[in-house]
Amino acid sequence: MTNTTAPFRADHVGSLLRTAPLKDARIKHEKGEIDAAALKAVEDQEIRKIIKKQEDVGLKLATDGEFRRSWWQFDFFKLLDGAELVRTAHGIKFAGVETRPEDIAVTGKLGYSGAPMIDHFDFLKANCKVTPKMTLPSPTVLQYRVGPKPIQDGIYKSTEELLHDLGLAYRKAIKAFGDAGCRYLQLDDTSYAHLCDKERRAALQARGEDPIWLANAWADMINSALKDKPADMVTAMHLCRGNFRSTFVSSGGYEPVADVLFNKVGIDGYFLEYDSDRAGSFEPLRFLPKGKKRVVLGLVTSKTGTLESKDILKKRIEEASKFVPLDQLCLSPQCGFASTEEGNVLAEDEQWAKLRLCVEVAEDVWGK
Repeated sequence: MTNTTAPFRADHVGSLLRTAPLKDARIKHEKGEIDAAALKAVEDQEIRKIIKKQEDVGLKLATDGEFRRSWWQFDFFKLLDGAELVRTAHGIKFAGVETRPEDIAVTGKLGYSGAPMIDHFDFLKANCKVTPKMTLPSPTVLQYRVGPKPIQDGIYKSTEELLHDLGLAYRKAIKAFGDAGCRYLQLDDTSYAHLCDKERRAALQARGEDPIWLANAWADMINSALKDKPADMVTAMHLCRGNFRSTFVSSGGYEPVADVLFNKVGIDGYFLEYDSDRAGSFEPLRFLPKGKKRVVLGLVTSKTGTLESKDILKKRIEEASKFVPLDQLCLSPQCGFASTEEGNVLAEDEQWAKLRLCVEVAEDVWGK
């Protein structure tokens, strides 16, 4: 039951711990000690190294580790027409910690022009022997972050109008990556995961938004965004409850969104967090339609360096197979290792051991 197409039996979400040379170069660049060209040279060097390491541990895909980004989401959003990265009074609150005080704002009509981040993919593809995987923040995340403010500011008449423009912007973006040769593209999505949390749903209602309506409207937007993708492009979605310095934002099982997620969102694969009780049971996986869609079980945590037991991972996969055929399952860490440049609290060697573990367990379960 091994597979040669994405999502792979052993896969990973995308971001990797920033290496010491890269961190050092970023600090020097911020201080004005090196220019943008010198920073890019270090990024290129370090990305080549981590591509080879992904290949060496046995993965059939490679990402650039998001090494050219500071934020997993804002670095792309700020390149869209009508969006701007702004300073805020407070950062995003996680469990016991807070991010840098920055957020995204809608300042005009949303659009996509100038081919942002295509060069990131071009470099990855040119240096890969395996399948190059591109990650982008899901468009739902932008709408979730800004909420009703663009309507209150008079930029948009309604959330529907904003979602329409955002879907079209992403349609152009996804087509541009497809034209560049991307055949494995992932949307990183915290929004649907937040809908699984009672407190988050209440907060949305408090600002005048209906979580059920949003779940369906987001699905329509994502499907609009996928309309012009190449027929052979595999698309995935990663659901995340927050990942900053090994902490989290939300909790709750997938039951509130599973039906819409699996049966309305036109995505090929779903990377689902399952490394803690906060993600709930495997029971919502019963909504996954039989066929080609796959669920990538995030059973290996990226939040700590402790290596999971192979036997326990295999038992968990067996438990999940009671709700989804084994042939529609894969294995990965539950999230990236560095959703922001700060990274999670573990060592690089521990990170690579986790990815190697995913490969070894996948080979034991599904074959080489």
